[in-house]
Amino acid sequence: MREPTGPGRIAVLGEGLLADAIVRAFGCAHVRRADLADPVTIEGDIGMAVAATDSWDTHSYPSVRKRCAGEKAPWLPVRAELGRVVIGPAELPRTPGCADCAETRRRMARRHRRGHDAVWLRHGDAIRQRPSSWLTTLGADLVAALVADEARRLAADPDTARTRNALLYVDLRTLGVTTHRFLPDPHCPACGRLPIDDAVLARIDLQPRPKPTPGVYRLRAVADEMDALWETYVDTECGLVRELYRDSHGGVVVAAAPLGLRDGQVEKGYGRTRSRRASELGALLEALERYGGVQPGGKRTVVRASYRDVASDALYPKTLGLHAQSAYRLPEFRLAPFDENRPYRWVWGYSFGQKAPILVPEAYAYYGTRPAHADSAPFVHEISNGCALGASLEEAILYGILEVAERDAFLMTWYANMRVPRVDPRPASSGVAATMADTIQAETGYQVMLFDITLEQGIPSVWAMAVDPADDGDGPKVVCAAGSHFEPERAAVNALSELGPILAEQLRTHPEQRERAREMAGNPALVTTMADHALVNGDRTIFHRFDFLTRSTRVRSFADMTRSDAFHNDDLRDDLLEAIGRYLECGLDVIAVDQTTPEHRAGGFACVKVIIPGTLPLTSGHRYRRVEGLPRLYEVPRLLGHRERRLGPEEINPHPHPFA
Repeated sequence: MREPTGPGRIAVLGEGLLADAIVRAFGCAHVRRADLADPVTIEGDIGMAVAATDSWDTHSYPSVRKRCAGEKAPWLPVRAELGRVVIGPAELPRTPGCADCAETRRRMARRHRRGHDAVWLRHGDAIRQRPSSWLTTLGADLVAALVADEARRLAADPDTARTRNALLYVDLRTLGVTTHRFLPDPHCPACGRLPIDDAVLARIDLQPRPKPTPGVYRLRAVADEMDALWETYVDTECGLVRELYRDSHGGVVVAAAPLGLRDGQVEKGYGRTRSRRASELGALLEALERYGGVQPGGKRTVVRASYRDVASDALYPKTLGLHAQSAYRLPEFRLAPFDENRPYRWVWGYSFGQKAPILVPEAYAYYGTRPAHADSAPFVHEISNGCALGASLEEAILYGILEVAERDAFLMTWYANMRVPRVDPRPASSGVAATMADTIQAETGYQVMLFDITLEQGIPSVWAMAVDPADDGDGPKVVCAAGSHFEPERAAVNALSELGPILAEQLRTHPEQRERAREMAGNPALVTTMADHALVNGDRTIFHRFDFLTRSTRVRSFADMTRSDAFHNDDLRDDLLEAIGRYLECGLDVIAVDQTTPEHRAGGFACVKVIIPGTLPLTSGHRYRRVEGLPRLYEVPRLLGHRERRLGPEEINPHPHPFA
């Protein structure tokens, strides 16, 4: 029987229990010892190197990496970290996924990052120099056996190595071994290969995406891939998402997926369904969407210029909707008015109207970026409007458009007090929406109302509202949600899927916040978060603000909302082109910024932000509402037949929106 391929000449750098045990495991004939503090002392050619230390000391890693790169040889770090030994990751020359990547992922995944950093700041020297008191000869021998096995795997086929883009932890108390996979960091100074953001990369050529049936718009059964997605993204030590939390409110399972960011902040994705697995999957997918939308992760921003300098290639920012000029003068307002002569950072998107790449302000395309220069503060408060995840770029853009349509329709209805018709969900083909509405009503006692808020593009949009028929309850008087889809009933289902969990949460928390809600009702400046928007509108003293909806007498069915089968194509690309075309026909451009990162591609996803200048953007906090420079707000109500004439500025609803 043929012997497996061996690792060849191996350099073991370091002294102590771990280094000695590794040398014994390899056999002296294959090993050369060298000083970890001076890797250049390794003599001759090597096939692999192991850097071993009995303490939490990584200062020699850059020099070991440099020496091995010259030999085009892999190397494996091994170190004791107090009560455990960490093996890996295996570094291969010119291949992403190094020890620095692993440490970045671990830092981002830590639950108490600041506390960890504080300990290192005070005791770092001692931690680096003092060998682990947990380390024994038995533990070192186990580690050495694992290292020898890794060396054989790396020599035979690096893809089989357990430390390829992964760490092995050896618990020195139990001698248990666990694997913790991580994704290479594209921003890594040592091995990252992040391309420069330019117009060429921004160009989008839509590809055919055949559908199994015309009524399908998600082309991938992601629920069947949960195990693979968890292996790719979720790990308590170095995962993009460290773990998922679950709770149950009103029969709804609420899952949260915390996502550590590079600047120390934490974003969360949420899933709210009646199924644990579905909620967890929804939370993970939303976290991945957030990861793309918060900060640039797929390309390096290089354009910094004033609008005047790039006007021929750039989106005019005032078409995005600005804050009231009076808001910019508030002492606590953290934004600055747009100035055509002030330098901003810009990223490239693609304009479907111009059929060409277009520059977009970075702080608008990525809502979590912070100004790199004191003189370039953002000019608008932007959130995740239009951000979407998909199994392809086409799918992501399609769902980004749906989100813009949903929020635009909801805010148009609210700001213009449009008396839109109610929707009767009962005469529907599937009956799902009616069943969901009946279930919410049976479980809470709240009356559920649906309204057709579809705008001039004809993309079905629904406002769902739960109203307490009693006048003296402890819960909120009203809770609202919205949904859009190319099929009217599914738009209602989307809205009701949001309404149920939000109502359950408000029923749980509103009683103890009633006084605060009453205070905000009288002082809208106190509405500063998205949760505040739901809270304040639940106050019973201001329910009259919803008269334009509750007094609506017109009723229509889902069939009445269906204008054509234009979105029932055999190819998803045709559905997307239809949606884009409807906005272009209304004089509105559709811009897509590709936010896809290597981390998204690892799971087979694409991520985008869709921007449709002229639509109404959702904002968090009443003082940050954006209605300036958006002429559609004054004209569309008349166009749809809800008003006889164009609205005036004084007719715009001045109250905080109820979107939650």
